[in-house]
Order: sequence, then C-alpha cells, then structure tokens
Amino acid sequence: MADTVLYDVTDGLATITLNRPEAMNALNVEAKVRLRDTLQEAAADPAVRAVLLTATGRAFCVGQDLKEHIGLLGEDRANGTGSTMSTVREHYNPIVTALTEMPKPVVAGVNGVAAGAGAGFALAADYRVVADSASFNTSFAGVALTADSGVSWTLTRLIGHSRAADLLLFPRSVSAQEAQELGIANKVVPADELAAEAAAVARRLADGPTVAYAALKESLAFGAGHSLAEALGKEEELQARAGASEDHHIAVEAFVKKEKPVYLGR
Repeated sequence: MADTVLYDVTDGLATITLNRPEAMNALNVEAKVRLRDTLQEAAADPAVRAVLLTATGRAFCVGQDLKEHIGLLGEDRANGTGSTMSTVREHYNPIVTALTEMPKPVVAGVNGVAAGAGAGFALAADYRVVADSASFNTSFAGVALTADSGVSWTLTRLIGHSRAADLLLFPRSVSAQEAQELGIANKVVPADELAAEAAAVARRLADGPTVAYAALKESLAFGAGHSLAEALGKEEELQARAGASEDHHIAVEAFVKKEKPVYLGR
C-alpha cells in the first residue's frame, strides 16, 4: 500500500505530499496521523528551511474521509461514546498549529479542490500558489458541522468577518480566480505549471534568511491579536533576534559589496 503522505527533504526544502489520489486525498485516520507527525518532524528539523505542502492527483484535499467517518460514527452510537470528533483535538489542531507556528515558511501548492479541513490546511500556510483549475470550499455546514482546522481564525483574517461568514454559512465552490480576488490565493498559475511554480516559490524561501522569516511569521500572528503598543514591543524583541543572526551580517556585507547574499539559515 502506498504511503498516504510522502516526505522529501532536499537542500533545505521539505516537500510534503498528500498521496491518496484515488480518494481525492480525503483524510482518513492514517493520513491525518502521518501528516501531523511529518509536519512536526519538519518543524523540528534544523536542516529544513522551508516547507512545500502539496498533493498528488486531481485534488489537493477534500477534507475528512466521510466513508471512514460514517463507520466511526456508527461505532460511537453503538458504544454510546463521541470519540470520533476527538480527531479535531488529536489531528486537526496539531496539524494547523505545526503549519502556523513552524519557525520557517510554508507554501501550499494547491493543485485541485481544497475543501473542509483541506481548505483549512491551505489557509494555514504562509503563501498559496494555486492552479487555475483549483477551487476552495469550506463545506462544513454542508454536512452539519462547524468550522475546524483553524478556518474560523485564518479565513476571517484573510478576507474579513462578513465574507468569511458568507462562505461558512453558505458553502460553495470558490474558483481560483475568485480566491485570488478575495485574498485567499497569493498566485494563480496554469494547472500544468503549478508543480514547478510552487516548488520555485518554496525553493526561494528555503534559500532565504530563515531566522528573519520565522520572526516575520511570529510578528504577523502576534500583531493580529494585540495593540499597536504591544506589537511595537514584539517587533523590538524580534528585530533584536533577527539582527543577531548570521544571515543579517551576511546580507549587510553582501549589500556593501554589491553581491547577492548566500544565506545559511541561521
């Protein structure tokens, strides 16, 4: 049986690929565990300087595997338990936390439909390169569920409360073009160019100043929920960290010499 999630690290770039194309990369328990553990491994690995999250087949990820889910719900009813929904705590929350708090940039290469938790994972990335044939769908209300996978947090910050409420209360397919207009997609490319373009964006980040990128991620997340005074204090703290990095010294020396800096990621 093929691995549900593929993992490769080459020259600082970790590529994580959802690999259940026959199921449109629906998330069964095996895939969720594997994705969670792989992301945490990438986050902790000092050799990884950027992450590319993508998928095989015609879908990015359609969210929860409902065929498996309905069987688990039946077991819950038979046993008088509600353990099925513990997947939010055990899988989805750690996955989104790993994506958003990872001290290195994450690019989502969205090759096809991203629905439910699949949309949540894409939204949790720092940058989304989207195939022109791809689409997004919150889908939760369509199966009588509320948002998970961080969507209530990420979607609101990307497109605002009113538009987020519209997409959550009335789930529909959002085309790549509309996603770009709304601010969900950073870049839309022809489908046959998606793999190369997403890899190129991720490679550029993997070759960049990793400490500075980590500080940028932290400052953006902090600023979203704090006052200006608090954000200024956080910027001071993070700038001291970035300024002490070896990459900052490399960048300044390269600027003075009018050369292109070659960063070390530290």
